[in-house]
Amino acid sequence: MKTALIAGAGGASSKRLIEMLLADPDWTVVALARTPRASAERLIWVSADLFDADVCRNALGAYRDLTHIFYTARAKHGETGVESISDNVAMLRNVLDAVEPVAKGLQHVHLVEGTKWYGMHLGPFATPAREDDPVGHMPPNFYYAQQELIETRQRGRPWTWSASRPSYICDFAPERARNIVTVLGAYAAIARELGVPLDFPGSPAAFEALRDVTDASLLARAMTFVATASARANQAFNAVNGDLFRWRLLWPTIARHFGVAPGSARPFRLSQWMADKQPVWAAIVRRQGLAETALGDVADFAFADFLWSHDYDVFSSTTKLRRAGFHDMVDTEEMFLSQLTRYREAKILP
Repeated sequence: MKTALIAGAGGASSKRLIEMLLADPDWTVVALARTPRASAERLIWVSADLFDADVCRNALGAYRDLTHIFYTARAKHGETGVESISDNVAMLRNVLDAVEPVAKGLQHVHLVEGTKWYGMHLGPFATPAREDDPVGHMPPNFYYAQQELIETRQRGRPWTWSASRPSYICDFAPERARNIVTVLGAYAAIARELGVPLDFPGSPAAFEALRDVTDASLLARAMTFVATASARANQAFNAVNGDLFRWRLLWPTIARHFGVAPGSARPFRLSQWMADKQPVWAAIVRRQGLAETALGDVADFAFADFLWSHDYDVFSSTTKLRRAGFHDMVDTEEMFLSQLTRYREAKILP
């Protein structure tokens, strides 16, 4: 039996990981999150504030059979691209300080990082990004600090570490507004309601740039694959769908799905132009019998502004992960349509 602690169990990279691990009878999951939830067979929910070292120790002290830590937590952040090093490192350290003294059978610690490792949030960078590329930019970068903490701490210890570097994570996750899928869906629905084309809210260069994304289920499989074999220990792996797309080519498909005319690239800030659209969204919800939701709870348009501000290629190499033996891939266009359909069936998007 293996027992996984998933720290930050309410985040974007944890939901499908929990599902995948529980599908294997050899795993038990301890899910650590700020908000308590109901436990079930082989799933134990633990509530703790990762900023509080004493609370973490008290919450995790009884779990002596932990074999793996999947660290998926992240301090609250905006869309500036620069996130707190002190907060993110303290949270990780608090988890390690709580687990290591009691979990004598700890085998592995896995970190979820991202393409900000390569400096994608600052401007053009070498693509496809490779795990052995030189450090992507001048610090601060909390990924660098967290990995340094893990590397330093692991020396001389019996456990190993690994890291995954996904791109933008896409999923059916109604609890999460910071999601490309719901941003696309809510924006397209409002464009159709107002009788205007679905313009791309970025520059022509961003419309044309090559991109990749990460399906949350693929990420869960990749994380588990990396974290459960010694040959893949003490290194990082990119974890992306494995194909590339251009928004220019995907845009008409998204528009057709919502029955709206595709527009052209016309740079504007969605967060500004959607600020007064709650009444429009409420009318859509009422007329189509959707779940009662506020527009801001469905789609984070500040995130959309960040997403579509990149007027350069953003994609990562999957060669290293494939050479290690992981050959799963996801067709990105099919992924978007499938997830949008799930939101439609759940009466969250029209």
